[in-house]
Amino acid sequence: MARFDEYADRYQSIAMERRDGILQMTFHTDGGPLKWGEIPHREFGYAFTDVGSDPENRVIIITGTGDDYCAEYPVEGVAPRSQPIQWDTIYWEGKRLLLNLLDIEVPIISAVNGPALYHAEIPLMSDIVLASENAAFQDAPHFPAGLVPGDGVHVVFPLLMGLNRARYFLLMGQTLSARDAQELGLVNEVLPRDRLMARAWEVAELLARKSPLTLRYTRTVLTMQLKRQMQDMLGYGLQVEGLAALQDSPR
Repeated sequence: MARFDEYADRYQSIAMERRDGILQMTFHTDGGPLKWGEIPHREFGYAFTDVGSDPENRVIIITGTGDDYCAEYPVEGVAPRSQPIQWDTIYWEGKRLLLNLLDIEVPIISAVNGPALYHAEIPLMSDIVLASENAAFQDAPHFPAGLVPGDGVHVVFPLLMGLNRARYFLLMGQTLSARDAQELGLVNEVLPRDRLMARAWEVAELLARKSPLTLRYTRTVLTMQLKRQMQDMLGYGLQVEGLAALQDSPR
């Protein structure tokens, strides 16, 4: 079992606070909006394990910082990946990032505070998804950037949107507004930015009134289908994404 005081300050890209069993995880880069990269890719899986191993966590809120949830990828400083051993790190971390998130056995609420253009599947895998009016959703780092969308987006978006809509979304690099995402069933509520976190805590406090076993087992049964598909398809997707990227890498 993990204890909050052991992991709360462990991660560079996640600030954590807990009140009455409700844990808020705020993603960031140096205190500003999260920029996706090697640090969050490495840290998130470990953080989800810690959070899921702490029996004092009754409900989780995940959110971003400032006006963006995650809308930027800093290319500078990214290590080249032209060898299989380098892609093996992505394969290992990528599996644990999403599978460890699904292994958290309490309800998760996403408060999407702005554009989620990189790894939008993470907040959309939550049990309840709230979004600010300025939020948007895209899969920017894969097919639009020349990569196979195989690191879990090929599981999450078809399941949430339907197969044909998801294939168009991934192939065309489509950007969905918060209202578009709500109409498609990806988002549950769209709120003014200044109301988002208050509503997230309001919902979390409502859920936290239930007994610990009710919270745990409800989360378990509601994620079974997604978890089964992720177990079946994530590893293969990451492998073929790596193969294609190695083919295209300069030698």
